Amino acid sequence: MGNERIYRQILLPVDGSESAQKAMKTGLELAKMLGAEVTAISVVDMTSFSQTAQGYMLPDLYVYADKAAEASVKEVIQAGESMGVKVKGIVSRGSPAEDIIDRSGEHDLIIMGTHGRSGVSHALIGSVAERVVRFASCPVMVVK
Repeated sequence: MGNERIYRQILLPVDGSESAQKAMKTGLELAKMLGAEVTAISVVDMTSFSQTAQGYMLPDLYVYADKAAEASVKEVIQAGESMGVKVKGIVSRGSPAEDIIDRSGEHDLIIMGTHGRSGVSHALIGSVAERVVRFASCPVMVVK
């Protein structure tokens, strides 16, 4: 009786990948069923820039990455509106896993895809999802 968990605040990390698209659909459907609010977050991975770009190209890559992150969040907001689900959006720069973990304490559930944009193959799930599962303060649902 006292063990039921109520999911009212769902954190939905998105990055435009196919995996994130599937998680978005699952997250919004679950939020609608539960009457929950969704926070869509897209984190521009600053750690990847230091290794891939130098000099004059860096500002262009930041602009591109910021726009892609904003588009991912906007897509969730629009999809949520069409379903009657309240969605707020966050775009940040940093480490995706760390930013998601840091915000996990403000949420009841995280719903995320297995692999992000990097497409880096990991044993079972992507490295960001694996870190979030291990260190988040709330339950994590990983959508295949």
